[in-house]
Amino acid sequence: MPPLVEAVAAAGLWGGLGLVAHTYVLFPVLLSRLARGRHQNREVYAPGSPELPRVDILLAVYNEEQVIEEKIRSTFATTYPLEKLTFYIGSDNSSDRTNALVEQLARQYPQLQFRPFGQRTGKPGVIEALSQQATAPVLVLTDANVFFTPDTLYELVKHFRNPAIGQVGGNILNPDHRKEGISGQEKAYLERENLIKYQEGVVWGSMIGAFGGCFAVRRSCYHPAPASFIVDDFFISMAVLQDGFQALNELAAVCHEDVSDKLPEEFRRKARISAGNFQNLVAFRRLLWPPWRGVSFAYWSHKVLRWLTPLLLLLMLLCNALLVLRGAGWFYQLLLAGQLAAPALLLFDGALHRLGVHLRLLRFITHFYSMNGALLLGLWRFLGGVKTTVWEPTQRFQHKR
Repeated sequence: MPPLVEAVAAAGLWGGLGLVAHTYVLFPVLLSRLARGRHQNREVYAPGSPELPRVDILLAVYNEEQVIEEKIRSTFATTYPLEKLTFYIGSDNSSDRTNALVEQLARQYPQLQFRPFGQRTGKPGVIEALSQQATAPVLVLTDANVFFTPDTLYELVKHFRNPAIGQVGGNILNPDHRKEGISGQEKAYLERENLIKYQEGVVWGSMIGAFGGCFAVRRSCYHPAPASFIVDDFFISMAVLQDGFQALNELAAVCHEDVSDKLPEEFRRKARISAGNFQNLVAFRRLLWPPWRGVSFAYWSHKVLRWLTPLLLLLMLLCNALLVLRGAGWFYQLLLAGQLAAPALLLFDGALHRLGVHLRLLRFITHFYSMNGALLLGLWRFLGGVKTTVWEPTQRFQHKR
């Protein structure tokens, strides 16, 4: 092998490995050290303060009869002053009992405003229509399967006393999972992401994307996602940062979500989100430079490199295969065997699953490669052009079945 070709292949292999290690290991470790001893924003409204602002809650739903009643009741079971709340719900042409349930509960809760849509519009379109009705200085966007605790709204809104803060994310948790599904892995992912987002806010005031299931945004910082965008919550988050405002994650703003348990369901959801991520990558490319700026470094490290991980894994595989074919030593041969064997563990885990055997570490490997497969599929769909923003909700209460 010519020395230059061998050097390029080795650089591709080790460079790809270094970037994957950075986004999954080195960045969280560095962030943890930078956040040590630092504190979250302390310029907050006191509980029950008469200065607490009015809040409009926005929710787009489609066929959510399983969760909508609990969602509405948990939202109004709040310590936040009810006279300062309005809950706007838009139904994206639901075909189940969702509309009937919301209309029934609207008679019980005068703060509930319901708007049914006669044809499928997509979540961004529904949220944009609701936001045009809303008038409060603070908007809270949420999902139907994310249930608030009594203090969730206060903990989100308290930070807006600080005029520099444009967005506050919630701490979405789910303590229930079954070993035979992937909800344990999703639970671990949520907990890790919540911590990373919190630390980004503490260090740079730049949480890179609130969880769409629960976040608050200052109305003056709110920019609706284009109608063609799939992941509207990430667009709203990055627009706040692009405008020069801070974004934080409040760990005390606890809410609970029915996380995924079935791998095919989560694969479908992640592939859809992945296509939307690349839409946002193009839209907010200006935030990528200069890379040493806090928000840019966090964006590259936390999100962009993770979205590119499936391509980096393929690059590493091709470079290592080239080195082995050209006579590289035993170390590269062993490394190549490991690269080929790791994805095959998905089949092994599936076979054990059918036998009733569930190994937690093996399930994490399955989860990692499956979700990177979803990222790759999402990239392919993005390159082919996003056809629609309408969605089907993930199956609910999977962990209880």
